[in-house]
Amino acid sequence: MDLSISHTQAQRLLKQRNWLAIACTGLFGVSVLLTLAAASRDREVVLQPLLAKPLTLSSSHIDRDYLELVTRDAALLTLNRSPSNLQYWMDSILAITDPRTHGRMKAELMKVFAEQNGSNVSQYFTIEKLSVDPETLTSEVNGILHTVVGSKEVTAEARTFRFVWSYSGVSLKLAGFGQVTETGKAKSGKGEDA
Repeated sequence: MDLSISHTQAQRLLKQRNWLAIACTGLFGVSVLLTLAAASRDREVVLQPLLAKPLTLSSSHIDRDYLELVTRDAALLTLNRSPSNLQYWMDSILAITDPRTHGRMKAELMKVFAEQNGSNVSQYFTIEKLSVDPETLTSEVNGILHTVVGSKEVTAEARTFRFVWSYSGVSLKLAGFGQVTETGKAKSGKGEDA
């Protein structure tokens, strides 16, 4: 009799163990599926800048308005410099640079830094037209590049600059920029002379 009772209890425990194993396997499978679904979903971030309408960032594509705003700010940052703000200028550009192009960008910026440091030459850019292409992640900014020596403006020339971007997740980074030459190609540059 004790043998049949212990056999019944063992069978009951075995059945409970099997059901627990099936439930654990099922829960593990569901958690894996939920993790994969969450990882493959497009991420969106809603930005509320000081604009008439909110902007939405998505990991699947970049919004044209957002690319235009970032290009505008990057153009003003990269094309306005003076000897008194060179370190801030360089650090700010490197902060928005794609890590894959960081070394090359820093080398180019250091050339400009060395040339302009200690001089009394400044430059500023007035934007006249800005165009963006979210598909190719490029932007072009047209305007007047003013060069000032001391307190006297020595040149004011119409120039076009192209900005190339990289987009990963919801992070937009500067991959490169330069002046567009007459042939339509962007000459590597961080302003008028780099």
